[in-house]
Amino acid sequence: MTDTPAATPGGTSFEELDALPTEELRERAFALARDRRDVGFYWSVLRHLPNADEATVLDGAPNSIGPTIDEANALWRELTGHGYEESAPLLRAAFIDYLMKH
Repeated sequence: MTDTPAATPGGTSFEELDALPTEELRERAFALARDRRDVGFYWSVLRHLPNADEATVLDGAPNSIGPTIDEANALWRELTGHGYEESAPLLRAAFIDYLMKH
């Protein structure tokens, strides 16, 4: 019996995801989280950013999921400027993990 690489529900393997640039992984993971209205994923990512204390302005109230996700996405872009710096390995792992599980 041969081992086959694990794949996402969409059929993408870990190796395929790992070969993607971090920004592509972010776009895919954020799009999936937005479709799933998974605010928890956004918070888990934002907590690992160097300027995470600024994320406290978003309350994550369940009655405002759509606007909150849009605000979190905007905050992400503002905080990172797409420069992932020392957080890159952790963020890549979080994006790949999320995409593999959902």
